[in-house]
Amino acid sequence: MLEGILLGLQTALSVQNLLMVIGGCLIGTFIGMLPGLGPMSIIAIMIPVAISMGDAAAALILLAGVYYGAIFGGSTSSILLNAPGVAGTVATSFDGYPMARQGKAGKALTIAAISSFAGGTIGAILLMIFAPMLSSVALLFHSSEYFALMVVGLSAIAAFAGTGQVTKALMMTVLGLIMATVGETAQFNAPRFTMGIMDLQSGFGFITLAMAMFALPEALYLVLKPSHSAQESGGEIKDLRITRAEARAIAPVIGRQSLQGFFIGVLPGAGATIASFLGYAVERNIATKKEQDAFGKGSIKGLSAPETANNAACTGSFVPLLTLGIPGSGTTAILLGALIALNVTPGPRLMIDSPNIFWAVIISMYIGNLVLLILNLPLIPYIAKVLAIPRNYLIPFILFFTLMGAYIGQNNATELLILVGFGIVATILKFADYPLAPLLIGFILGTMLEDNFSRSMSLYDGPAFLWERPMTTGLLVIALVLVLLPSYRARRARARQQGVADGD
Repeated sequence: MLEGILLGLQTALSVQNLLMVIGGCLIGTFIGMLPGLGPMSIIAIMIPVAISMGDAAAALILLAGVYYGAIFGGSTSSILLNAPGVAGTVATSFDGYPMARQGKAGKALTIAAISSFAGGTIGAILLMIFAPMLSSVALLFHSSEYFALMVVGLSAIAAFAGTGQVTKALMMTVLGLIMATVGETAQFNAPRFTMGIMDLQSGFGFITLAMAMFALPEALYLVLKPSHSAQESGGEIKDLRITRAEARAIAPVIGRQSLQGFFIGVLPGAGATIASFLGYAVERNIATKKEQDAFGKGSIKGLSAPETANNAACTGSFVPLLTLGIPGSGTTAILLGALIALNVTPGPRLMIDSPNIFWAVIISMYIGNLVLLILNLPLIPYIAKVLAIPRNYLIPFILFFTLMGAYIGQNNATELLILVGFGIVATILKFADYPLAPLLIGFILGTMLEDNFSRSMSLYDGPAFLWERPMTTGLLVIALVLVLLPSYRARRARARQQGVADGD
């Protein structure tokens, strides 16, 4: 391994490859900040540029830089505008945006930058140490385990439900699952619930739904409830640094979520989105009662957890790609296509046949995370000034990026009609105090849940896989614990309060 690291350093530290890292990080960060332009779009566009280089190591370093740069930068629009354009940064908006509304946009961006850097760096170190070993672990996961993993992801609804809102959160999750069934499926290749609309054959677009659930309602909410918009955070952006107490509070969160996020990212098909949701859910469930009440209202732990987890998972997703040739997400599927176009065959022999490529990509990830931190921290005061824009100018700005993001995502006008329709419904639900995050979780995980369940039922001729495969059973037990734990803690707290009252 030491020889491989030295070879990777030699390759990654060449002038050309350093420029590729910096260029990829800059492009990725900028694209990640724009709602609607996710890493998949820009990587697909840049593949011809990468192939034309002729150097497989440089090309892959550039594309990898764009990938984790977009995940790193995606937190900005989530925090400032409540408009997550990348699925992996949806959970970032749950506490990042409330912090920005409280005039702590600079602090929120600083915490996001530090958490992203730590998650990505620890992920790169773990990738270097465990990549060969983890490739064999990933092979143990079959359809039934992936189904159970999706159930664990859905059990995170408890983390997004306030006091007495578990039923509402459950209803929204079911609605998200229903929406995920619209369009063709991987199993049957036949359109469902499209009402004869051709544009719905591929289902609802994630970008459209994310914009409709978060960005559009926020703009309409500011218009319909001026007292809400009067809560100005404009003027001078203050409070950019985090205190020692805050650093101590997020340090264990970063440690836990770097490990958890990385190992989730290793599993093909899991990726940064599930890692961020689970990271948020786990940290909320293990927090004290006082800290739990702060989640969703500007908790620094609630912001740090998904940001750390999604960057660590982004790094972990390269394990199945490089060691097995299995893409762990849509973005790594595009990277797989780029590798094949560059005449590089990812798989168990990549470390033997092309060690310079394998180790150069891993070393470049560490360098890239350092570059991202150096680039982003000095820019935070200027990025945060987006919130200093008066509300009457900011609302059209949000609407423009929302409509542009939805249109670019699918490139048809029907998406704009769907966006407006869902946006109005989401605004009504927001006024009725229904949590919107569970709907998006149900939608994102619904397709993968259905596909893996169908495959498992076919392979085992029934539901026997639920108890015949120990890993599947174990994951389902974890999901059950995640769902029941908040209720148990609430009952215990009520019993304790009643005991104190009786004692008085």
